Amino acid sequence: MLPAARPLRVRDLAIDERPRERLARHGAGALSNRELLALVLGTGHARASALDLAGRLAAGGLRELAGHAVSDLQAIAGLGPAQATRLVAAFELGARAAAEPVADSPAFDSPAAAGRWLVPRYGARPLEVFGMLALDTRHRLRRAVEVSQGCLTSSLVHPREVFREAVVARAASVILFHNHPSGDPEPSAEDLALTRRLCQAGALMGIPVLDHVIVGAARFVSLKERGQV
Repeated sequence: MLPAARPLRVRDLAIDERPRERLARHGAGALSNRELLALVLGTGHARASALDLAGRLAAGGLRELAGHAVSDLQAIAGLGPAQATRLVAAFELGARAAAEPVADSPAFDSPAAAGRWLVPRYGARPLEVFGMLALDTRHRLRRAVEVSQGCLTSSLVHPREVFREAVVARAASVILFHNHPSGDPEPSAEDLALTRRLCQAGALMGIPVLDHVIVGAARFVSLKERGQV
């Protein structure tokens, strides 16, 4: 029987082919998903290098990988708890960076504009997140706020929490949003009931709810488009 092939380690590569050196020389955009994941993992083990592990993780696509919790990642052969937590932290930082408003904030003047902004940030989240986009008088983003995480119920999403954040952000109006980890953005009866309740509260507060966007895997549903806001 032939001996098992030794895994290809990063230090086996020529110096100018190693991910760390390539990133320093050419920038992160020049690296493949496999190389970037190998840098996050840091190390492999006796039977698989960091590059081998990264190759298996990248095979299903980054969107699929980003949807995993730490416990899910630890179930992958050869992935330890430190590596799993680093991966989750890296994806969370990416999501937060994408959600952080910039000086030239986007304008959400249509359901499609809000949906395009929300889907890449929340479409692959493994937990249900409810939040709101606080807008100025021109419908430009002032602040994106995550109000709660977990199963969406009226007890977890209370008008006082939503509109307290809207007042702090000095919002002229808000767009509500939440994701469905199942990937199907079709609204439930609970979603519709909560939307009505928050719209009523917004009218009383003088901070109108312009839309409630439900995000799924690569698509979204606008309750405004359906005449339910």
